[in-house]
Amino acid sequence: MKEIGERLPLIQEADLKDKVVLVRVDHNVVKKGEIHDPYRIDATIGTLYHIVARGGKLILMSHVGRPKDKKSGQIQINDDSSVQPIVEYLQNKLHIRIAVPEFRAVNGEGYPGIETSVNHYIRDLKNHQYDAIYLPNTRWFTGEESKGEEADRFAYQLAGLADVFVNDAFGSWQPHASTYHITQYLPSYAGFLMQKELENLDRIWNPQSPFVAVVAGSKFDTKVDSLYALVDKADKLVLGGVIYNAYLCAKYGFSIAGVEDSDIEMAGKFVEYLKTHPGKVVELPYIIESDQLGPKEEGKYRMHDIRFLAPDTKLNYVLDVSADSFNLPEVQEVFLTAHSIFVNAVMGFTPHFNEGTIALDELIDKNRECVKLYGGGDTMQELKRLLPGLYIMALDNPKYYIFTGGGAVLKAIEENSIEGLKPVVALMENKTKIRK
Repeated sequence: MKEIGERLPLIQEADLKDKVVLVRVDHNVVKKGEIHDPYRIDATIGTLYHIVARGGKLILMSHVGRPKDKKSGQIQINDDSSVQPIVEYLQNKLHIRIAVPEFRAVNGEGYPGIETSVNHYIRDLKNHQYDAIYLPNTRWFTGEESKGEEADRFAYQLAGLADVFVNDAFGSWQPHASTYHITQYLPSYAGFLMQKELENLDRIWNPQSPFVAVVAGSKFDTKVDSLYALVDKADKLVLGGVIYNAYLCAKYGFSIAGVEDSDIEMAGKFVEYLKTHPGKVVELPYIIESDQLGPKEEGKYRMHDIRFLAPDTKLNYVLDVSADSFNLPEVQEVFLTAHSIFVNAVMGFTPHFNEGTIALDELIDKNRECVKLYGGGDTMQELKRLLPGLYIMALDNPKYYIFTGGGAVLKAIEENSIEGLKPVVALMENKTKIRK
């Protein structure tokens, strides 16, 4: 992190007095109009407080969900992907007044851009009638996820609102207009959360050995690049979810319902690669098969030991790893002797099959001395849902760190450098401009 810190423009270096500060946050915590976990909001409050304390005026922006239909390209503007629940949360928590501008949408195409009506809100912000402005969902704007001139045009409009840009959205690693292109037009700095995430990312790039990585997912192709990187970096690798199912099919010839041929094909190449790294994967032998892809109903699920299954065994849905796998002495030794553990994993089919995830997290917590790094997204949500006491303890325990963006962490692992996080690279390039 030392080299990155020297190249990264930091918010504590910025002159914020009487400046309008545009802050990109990752407050993507709303599902169907409700906040299920405010962790990612709370994690940015230090940056927001610093800006106000230094005399700056706040304009916030974040994406929420995926309002753009991939097939039709249409952008759906509705309450399900609105920032309004976030605004209400911040107003109640911080006792401040936040304005949300409204713009005219083109039917099915979202907002074409920032309208001049926003100037009235900025004037009121400077006159202390509001404590902050929160722009609508950035993905409601056609330019946010566009390329070329359209993205640059939207970024230029955003830059026209403020004097300074601060990126505190580590989880928003895609090079979009509000995270990447905007740095061309404003002095740009990294917020405190961004700095903290990068510091902890260094503990994955340069881990204390033995380093154990736990990765699960519903699709092999979304994690395959990071898996190859972790095979080279980690001392031991543990798999879960459909990724593990595909691995079992490829290695042992099992047939498991719901595992696609494309996943098995990629898993087969991964198994071949593992032959150059013998003993790297810690196999969890006890798996839970279910007759249905749904609730865990008595009589409709059972445990198997993969060590005693024939190569041509056909299984229904394998929806979890049994807790018995984590009670094996050889598995316990891996986790209890580790000095660093990275977890981007929910072992079972949520929310019905939780046994493996609970056993995993409880075993990790028994190793009180090691550094425990949890990826964001489902990993964080399930830790909070299944083990709320452990989750609360982890928030303030220096041996734990919960990233706000699991996808960003995996991208950085794939590249084994900051280069994969284009918005961060853009901040560094902006620092060069600032110095000039």
